[in-house]
Amino acid sequence: MATPSKLKVLIVDDEPPARERLRSLLAEIEDVEVAGEAANAQEALSRTHELAPDVVLLDVRMPGMDGLEAARHLNVLEEPPAVIFTTAFDQYAVEAFEAQAVGYLLKPVRPEQLAAALTRAGRLTRVQLQRLAAASDSERRTHIAARNREGVRLIPVEDVQYFFADQKYTTVKHLKGEDLIEDSLRLLEGEFGNAFVRIHRNALVGTRYLERIERQGDGQYCVHLRGCPAPLQVSRRMAGELKERFRI
Repeated sequence: MATPSKLKVLIVDDEPPARERLRSLLAEIEDVEVAGEAANAQEALSRTHELAPDVVLLDVRMPGMDGLEAARHLNVLEEPPAVIFTTAFDQYAVEAFEAQAVGYLLKPVRPEQLAAALTRAGRLTRVQLQRLAAASDSERRTHIAARNREGVRLIPVEDVQYFFADQKYTTVKHLKGEDLIEDSLRLLEGEFGNAFVRIHRNALVGTRYLERIERQGDGQYCVHLRGCPAPLQVSRRMAGELKERFRI
């Protein structure tokens, strides 16, 4: 009979003592191994890409990107890990987590609580993440996560010039180049609201980069974006709305 594989856990916390405590607690739990550690959200995404852990123990409050946003990025991976939040929130905040049926551990983490959480760890659903985001200070992502051979690249949303959908993937054109992501235009449009505007069924452009809209000789409209040498096609249906909204 084959020996069952151990549950691989990634520890994510910006405080070294907290990571050390979790590592020591996990060492006492049978059939569990520490796959690695990360000190911030960006490192957590890269380490997840590299190590493919089964579970991520994710601190909620970290400098820069917090744990809630990191969980949203983890959840769009092709095979997302289960996420268990670790938090020093007060009791009222913990109750909010509990109401959304999301795994959490209150610091300082107790051995029996950690073992129980690992036993029932489940992957976050999109609905749970949306509710968490709505209940937190981080209602929308500040970065877009793009996977590549080196790991995960985090692209600041404010650097995105446009999104262009083509079959399964969406291209993100940003100030430092372009990457492919799996987020749909519908999801991006709903999340980022007025920061982007749809110019075509397959394109969203960043409002901060809009320069002008013009009509070409063939009657088609196109839009010029700051930092983009080539214009983007605008559908006839969207042209009137664009001109009215931005007076360009």
